[in-house]
Amino acid sequence: MPTSKTLVRDIRADLLARVDPVYKKGATRFFKEEVLLLGVRTPVHRKLAKQYWKQIKDWSTKQVYELCEDLFARGTMEESMIAFAFARELKDRILPSDFPRMERWLKRYVTNWALCDEFCTHALGALIHRHPELLQRTVAWRSSKNRWLRRASAVILIYPWRKENNFLQDIFETADALLLDEDDMVQKGYGWMLKVAADFHTKEVHAFVMERRDRMPRTALRYAIEKMPPAMKKRAMARP
Repeated sequence: MPTSKTLVRDIRADLLARVDPVYKKGATRFFKEEVLLLGVRTPVHRKLAKQYWKQIKDWSTKQVYELCEDLFARGTMEESMIAFAFARELKDRILPSDFPRMERWLKRYVTNWALCDEFCTHALGALIHRHPELLQRTVAWRSSKNRWLRRASAVILIYPWRKENNFLQDIFETADALLLDEDDMVQKGYGWMLKVAADFHTKEVHAFVMERRDRMPRTALRYAIEKMPPAMKKRAMARP
């Protein structure tokens, strides 16, 4: 039976064997912060994650968590993405009592928008969907000094919204809390959340935006209305 130590070693070797130098050179342009990339394309490391999951699917949740943390400790984007893919595969094995660990991962290991979105729209978002009472524990993220926690406070609502469409009030409260945030990564995060909400409640989201368009940063505004009908977009983009 493989151990965490041998798996981490094997995963790193498989990743290094699949490095694409051209991709690595261009991928950094998607990030403003420094990102440690091995240079493995996303479909490739996702496929590897699925292959390795077959070896650990019968492990205890605690063992999987420890493997994830060993992968996070390597510090590369690809190994962190594989760790979050393993967390995603755990599905309903992640319990409310695990929330402090999930929050700790968010604070320690999420260092860019891609990791934030991968974690929050799958494993962590699924936990919130199953246990919406935990949502109250994310409210403090909205005022955190950590930009990724602020982004996470919005992005985490995307998964439960897509499942049930009954978190509209939470979405509007979060957007209001983040409305004047000066960080474009946060603006894009809550704008994306509003865009997803508009798939089912276009009129309500449009009305929300119209009431705040004189204050809402244009980046967030453009994201929020991106998929709305042309006439609605034109009204929202018009200067007040």
